[in-house]
Amino acid sequence: MSDENGTQDTAGSPTGPRPEPLRFFGTTWVDHEGGYALRRVGAAVGSLAAGVASCLVLRFAYQGLQLADTGSFVTVLVVAMFAICSALAFRHTWESFGTRPDPERQASLRGLLAIGFVGSLAAYFFRSLTEAPGERLHRTEYETARTEYEKRTTRRTGNPSKKRRRK
Repeated sequence: MSDENGTQDTAGSPTGPRPEPLRFFGTTWVDHEGGYALRRVGAAVGSLAAGVASCLVLRFAYQGLQLADTGSFVTVLVVAMFAICSALAFRHTWESFGTRPDPERQASLRGLLAIGFVGSLAAYFFRSLTEAPGERLHRTEYETARTEYEKRTTRRTGNPSKKRRRK
């Protein structure tokens, strides 16, 4: 059992803050163990494959517009919409690896991120080349929590009322 601070209350168990698991990586990002390198390679290859497959689906949609003979205005509008939404989704996803996104803003951008899914997949791929996506943010938060926990636990030793007085 752990409390709201992440400390264990069972005897003999490690205490202190717990690292937050990352999607596809769990807590292997802390010490880069437990198949961390393979998971990073898998995340990079998987996101690249999903991005390529997504581009093929978009290509079929583009060909469908050409066959429907909707006109150049609609075609340009759809291509521009996917390009702009993908660029915005890339930027938003990339920034979310460094800072926690605002939940209200995240909810309002849900549609844009769904349309620009290729940009999100590209951001995930590029981040996977250097680290687990979101690792730097989680590592910073975890190390801050560890240092604060160490300060809290080492600040006082013993019962202050039993402290010997100087004469």
